[in-house]
Amino acid sequence: MRRNSLFAFAVVILVLAAMAAKSMLVSVPPAREHDQAGEFDAAKAKARLAFILGDQRPHPADSTAGDAVRARLVTSLQQMGLTPIVRDQFACNGFQKARLVACARVRNVIAVLGPPNGKALLLSAHYDSVPVGPGAGDDGVGVATLLEVGSIMKDRPLTRPVILLFNEGEELGLIGARAFLADPLSRNVDSMLNFEARGVTGPVTMFETNQPNGAAVAAFSTSVDRPIASSLSTDIARLIPNDTDVTVYKERGWTTLNFAMVGNETRYHSPGDDLAALDLRTLQHMGDQALALASTLSAGTPKAEGERIFTDILGRGFIQMPLALGAGFFVALLVLFAGIAWKRGARVRPPAVVLGGYLLAIGLSWLAVTIMGALRAGTYWRAHPEIAFLGIYATVLLAELAVLRMFGAHVPMQKLRAAYWLVFLLLGGLLALAAPGGIIYFLFPPVAVLIGMAATRWYRPAETVGALVALLLLYISWGEMLAQLEEIFSPGPLWVVAPVAALMIMPALIEAHRLFAGASRRILLSGTAIVALIVWAVAGIAPAYSRDRQQRFTIEHLTEFPSGKSFWSILNDGTPLPAAYSSVGRWHRGKLPFSERKRWLAPAPPVPGLEPPSIQTLEFLRSGTERRIRMRLHSNGAERIALIAPPEAHLRSAGVGGFVRPIGSADSAGRFTISCTGRSCDGAELTIDLNSARPVVITVVGARNGLPASAAPLLGGRPELARPQYVPDETVAISRIKV
Repeated sequence: MRRNSLFAFAVVILVLAAMAAKSMLVSVPPAREHDQAGEFDAAKAKARLAFILGDQRPHPADSTAGDAVRARLVTSLQQMGLTPIVRDQFACNGFQKARLVACARVRNVIAVLGPPNGKALLLSAHYDSVPVGPGAGDDGVGVATLLEVGSIMKDRPLTRPVILLFNEGEELGLIGARAFLADPLSRNVDSMLNFEARGVTGPVTMFETNQPNGAAVAAFSTSVDRPIASSLSTDIARLIPNDTDVTVYKERGWTTLNFAMVGNETRYHSPGDDLAALDLRTLQHMGDQALALASTLSAGTPKAEGERIFTDILGRGFIQMPLALGAGFFVALLVLFAGIAWKRGARVRPPAVVLGGYLLAIGLSWLAVTIMGALRAGTYWRAHPEIAFLGIYATVLLAELAVLRMFGAHVPMQKLRAAYWLVFLLLGGLLALAAPGGIIYFLFPPVAVLIGMAATRWYRPAETVGALVALLLLYISWGEMLAQLEEIFSPGPLWVVAPVAALMIMPALIEAHRLFAGASRRILLSGTAIVALIVWAVAGIAPAYSRDRQQRFTIEHLTEFPSGKSFWSILNDGTPLPAAYSSVGRWHRGKLPFSERKRWLAPAPPVPGLEPPSIQTLEFLRSGTERRIRMRLHSNGAERIALIAPPEAHLRSAGVGGFVRPIGSADSAGRFTISCTGRSCDGAELTIDLNSARPVVITVVGARNGLPASAAPLLGGRPELARPQYVPDETVAISRIKV
């Protein structure tokens, strides 16, 4: 038994090693050293980007730094022999998924290749950055891609226009994209490619299409040599609250493909998003796809129709089929495995064992992550997320193995095998209700098992062979998906990867069922538990931050008016503050009037001369409970202004001039926010429509980059491996008005 136990434990280690190695399934194609004429040259594209970014200071829309970046962008286009157009518009954009209207003065830069008339292909990227980072990845990678593709295609005999759009204001709320829809050039567009980033490295994924996606998928499948894409990710993109410029462009029904890389989110929207961190291989991957698709679509949009489901194979192959065919295929598999499970007597206990192990694995993973979070504050996994993810997989393995050995030890393997694939397909059916594109991941492994089962009449071990082939197919397809999920959820919550990992690990344990039956249950489970504890212990003592993956740490000075009360705010991941900060005052955890995120707060000295933005009412119209208010903003030095209204305000729309936009929808909830960013907000006239007969108290928040001199001890005491992310170090003034 001891020997059997050792062999069984070796299988456990092998499964865990396979889970650790799955990241090798997702690789970034290498950058070419010597590009031939007409090929995308990543090194040249990055050099162009370096010129445009200049000193790499943040360059948000309608800022002095933004003006300098735009000027260098225009110069680059002119040096390429193009004639750039600069559109100057004060625009606003609203959102379906959020109660927000964002406004700013934006200057879109446009260059048109090919003939002036005809249906056009649009290539879009934004050149503005967030106030906290230089934006080499987000979205310098898109800017560099468009410039290099434009330099190649300008010398080709194009049969229809190709529009290069470098829009401004994406970071503020997709404002440049909204402004472009008012541009006459947008009327002729019928297809578009958009390029984005949520990191600085990793493969570039095609993660979003229009619906129906037949034409987009047809163009992608025939053009791209190293595809990374799946119809599950495009469905998820429609379900989650995140937005890109494509959210706005979708209104036109264009054939659409959206691309981004997501490697190393810790540098995203931070000072770490710089040229040194931008992976040349990632730029090469994006550029190759952009050039290939632009070449295809510049000749016309494919005539393919309908909705397709699809996935890549290790970034080297691509599978697609009509959704209706995939759904029919899926239903047939579900019916067949239900019949097999019934015939084998796997009706109650075997499916209960499989499902029980699956649910316990998810629950125990959540518990392990929660306990680790209680024992070690902050994003302790930030420098080495792979260790924490491996801890989750070890926890999943332990939970499923425990259920199989304690409740399924006497269930024949053939029954467990049939039960697993039935449960697998049932879970796929539940996923398909929200994301039908996910069906593609549930088709091919069960087919391998089914073929093996059918072939047993000629070759007795065929079912085992088919099951092992299914394991390999599952590992290849789901392993790639899981590796991408790790990147997406590296900021947390970590346990979200557990449901995918649990489905991958369970069939491997079932195939080793006979081996486990001859092993000591106590030795096997205790050994697996020790491995899980060791991995979690390593995650608990490993450095939380590194030079590359630094802690999120933003310092703010806030003053409330008219009281004049001031306080410091430290926005980090919840870890205790440096000891040096105790000299500043007494810190406590709390929230701000305009944010639900907890942070560290302490009293602060006032800032001489600081004033909040003020609002001047220009016009007030009432019709029953409906009111329209036209007001003028006075920034008083603020670079960003936000008007925050409570839910009972029932704001209907807000904006400026021809860009008064609806605010929110029936699906959105919470407070209403109207933002205006940039120099031109001083004196801007806003129109707000609301349905509230009673007076409404609006919180006015004005923010400017940088901190007062009194922040010197905080800046000096900030941890060495920490930097602002998402929110810059800033000085904020808060007041309230009644309308």
